[in-house]
Amino acid sequence: MKLPALSFRRHIRSCVLFAFIVAPSCFTAHFARADELADKALDAHVAAVIGDPLYKHAHWGLLVVDLETGKTIYERNPDHLFAPASTTKLFSVAAAWDLLGSDRRFTTSVFARGDISPLGVLEGDLILVASGDLTMGGRTQDDGRIAFTNSDHTYANGNDMAELTKPDPLAGVNELARQIVGVGIRRVKGNVIIDDRLFDKSISTGSGPIHITPIMINDNLIDLQLSPSVAGEPAKLYWRPHTAAYQVESKVETVAADEPILTWVKEENPGHLVITGQIPVGHQPIVRVFEVADAAAFARTLFIEELDRAGVVVEASTIGSNPDPAELPSREVIETWQKVGRLISPPFSESARLILKVSHNLHASTLPLLLAADINKRSLADGLHLQREFLTRAGVDAETISFGGGAGGDSADFVTPRAVIQLLTYLSTRDDFESFKERLPVLGADGTLANFGADGPAKGKVLAKTGTLLWENTMNGGYIMTSKALAGFIETKNNHHLAFGFYVNNVHLKKGTDTANASQALSRLCEIFYEYEFPASDKAK
Repeated sequence: MKLPALSFRRHIRSCVLFAFIVAPSCFTAHFARADELADKALDAHVAAVIGDPLYKHAHWGLLVVDLETGKTIYERNPDHLFAPASTTKLFSVAAAWDLLGSDRRFTTSVFARGDISPLGVLEGDLILVASGDLTMGGRTQDDGRIAFTNSDHTYANGNDMAELTKPDPLAGVNELARQIVGVGIRRVKGNVIIDDRLFDKSISTGSGPIHITPIMINDNLIDLQLSPSVAGEPAKLYWRPHTAAYQVESKVETVAADEPILTWVKEENPGHLVITGQIPVGHQPIVRVFEVADAAAFARTLFIEELDRAGVVVEASTIGSNPDPAELPSREVIETWQKVGRLISPPFSESARLILKVSHNLHASTLPLLLAADINKRSLADGLHLQREFLTRAGVDAETISFGGGAGGDSADFVTPRAVIQLLTYLSTRDDFESFKERLPVLGADGTLANFGADGPAKGKVLAKTGTLLWENTMNGGYIMTSKALAGFIETKNNHHLAFGFYVNNVHLKKGTDTANASQALSRLCEIFYEYEFPASDKAK
């Protein structure tokens, strides 16, 4: 089956692990050890992985360091530049963790412009001031944590494993509507306006939704979940969030069990989505998504509909464009008006968990802009300059690396394995290190590592960020895997704590799913260092 366009046009990641087969190799690599003796076994094990014929034209970068002693366990091209793919998120999340604070919460407020009569009539407008809240209450569980699935809906158009989270994506706007009723408003004579002036709008550098805005509800996506019925009959469709702004028509048929999944989503007319294709009988439900064109207009409609369900009549049209917020007074003036609603996000540490666990490109791309907004600046460049200042303070040689965004996948993104280790080493010295580390995917357990090394000896002992960058090789009819990456921490079987960065760039593939072979290689490298026998002088106390 040909992969959908989104699976190779932008940044994707593979979490499939197959049985490891050791390939012969003539490669060797330099490594350093405390006793300065060549560890032939370690060299041979690593060489067997990176010397596979699949990597004949590839470029490997490896660096492994013992965090207790600071000693290098293994290195290969540690100062060469590599496309980092989604390991870029280690840098952007760490910068936000430090500069915004892991406890930072984002407050989205609603203000009333005009008087409210004793009968509950607002003779003016409601203004929702967007704060850059990444989830707007739409993923918050009863315990206050942000929900995620191992395969996020933002990547649903590139795979058949995506799942929807359980919380209502409209829970945040529903809460705001409830509060507005609570202050006595029953009718809004004016308009409802989304003030999305917090930062300059930008474009994500990864796959999934691409429009970065200060207002996001359900990642600005319409979710389309298809389930098979009986062969020859229409598939069942569930979609959310339901809104009058969109009508969805399904022309997906249930076919025999041995038939492939084929789906296409198209906006045939404004606000009219049509999904066509087929799904085999007995298959688990599949998810497809559609990104809305205008996030502010989408949020405005959803908010008005929630107000209506709560018993508030809005006389302005439910569907339509968002009034130009440039015509509003400054934020300082707006904040002098009566506040009638307030939504407080979970702490940033929960957003960090979501971004790192599922490799959420849209949210990661937003982080530099949130850094900029925090000091009353607006641009992506402003935020990346702040990230650079953080990295320099953290002891990372920022002169050796390059970033064009916060997610990975930008053509300007390059790092060295040494810079990655410098960042990881710094993080390991922080008082909140354990909290940061537990936000990373766990090998064989969750997030993008859920099915990665699940049957190996290092399961549960590796916490790391994955990355895959894949492009279509149009000339040859295959693919070029620009980057496969894994960087994070290993707790070895003899209780050493290692920081590692593994990168392989520029691998020819016949099929997009062949990225699994590189996943296998990185998993095997983790196992090699998990099982590494340290010299007696280096044994952990």
